[in-house]
Amino acid sequence: MDSKKPQIFSVIFLIVSSILCSQSRADGTGSVYFLDSSTHNYFQSRSSESKSISIPEVGAAVSVLLGYAPPSSLSSASSEKLNEVLTANPFNRPHAVFLLEISGFGDKQPELGSDSDVFSKALKSKIAAGDADIQLSDEDELSLISLNEPQPVDMECTDPDITKFASWFGGSYVKNELESLTGELTILLANDAQIKLDMSKKADRKFITSIVSLIHNVERAIQVHEDLVGSVPTPAELLNGRFDGFKAFQEQYGTDEVVQKGAELLVTVVSKIYDTLQTTYKGEIVGIVVFTKSSAKETLNIKLATRASPRWLEEEKEASGDAARILIAEVLLVRRTLAWITGIILIIATLMGVWFLMYMPLTRDTLLYSNVKLD
Repeated sequence: MDSKKPQIFSVIFLIVSSILCSQSRADGTGSVYFLDSSTHNYFQSRSSESKSISIPEVGAAVSVLLGYAPPSSLSSASSEKLNEVLTANPFNRPHAVFLLEISGFGDKQPELGSDSDVFSKALKSKIAAGDADIQLSDEDELSLISLNEPQPVDMECTDPDITKFASWFGGSYVKNELESLTGELTILLANDAQIKLDMSKKADRKFITSIVSLIHNVERAIQVHEDLVGSVPTPAELLNGRFDGFKAFQEQYGTDEVVQKGAELLVTVVSKIYDTLQTTYKGEIVGIVVFTKSSAKETLNIKLATRASPRWLEEEKEASGDAARILIAEVLLVRRTLAWITGIILIIATLMGVWFLMYMPLTRDTLLYSNVKLD
């Protein structure tokens, strides 16, 4: 391990400590981190960061980053708040956002002091409890990938997945030969610390399997992105998810040291996921990570606007019963009447033209035969 890694792990440990200690100071609030690109500047510098931001303002920021206009209901004060978060250039947008909500953390304003971690370089703000809708265009212009999709039966978390996950952190997994997902998982953390989890315990198993499921869904999103590369036009991409696995883990252990280590593990996983996305998207993606207290519903709800269909198709689709049949019959009668009238007029005009040509007098003054000499 090189000399920089202990410093990175120390910063992560300090982040998690501040996150957990601040829960008792502000009930009903949380924090949001705006993770900038590794190659572009889509957010303002940390020196100009806002002290607080509302959930609707976060939703408006997501819309702008994807290349859409902010909601018309956005107030002038909220617009100024967005200017404190986003760069002023309207042509400098990534059109791809990694949006993740993590419940169970509560309020936090971690102290960040190193430039080696994605959270340390992030623009952070306090956020009040609440929810908001993010109004976006239809699926033809947006690729919406949910990071909460249930895994198919053949892709559910298994012992080999846990072993692979452990090796990702230089840890180990001793599986139980008698029953799957009941072994002992050991993960290395900062300063040579480690966390040991018993997968036979429900809270430990849910926490780890939720992390593995999140990683699998991110890998699926990366595959979708690779399929979209080169398509014309290129749609905006939103990777949206909510992580609830830490909530049950915290409820099980309370204020125990293992909860702080679990939080440190989760923050490290999110950092690694974001680094992978940066590599895949070549820096043209940003991250917005929202930490909230335990809540039964999502803070940010994605609403897709449907494209309007022709009126008569909508009437045929939505109407039902006798009224629908009468309406459809009236529409067909009008269209057939117009078609027959147009056809009859064309036939009469054609016959009249032929008649006038057949019985046109052939004289020297006739324009058609003005150059013909007749006896």
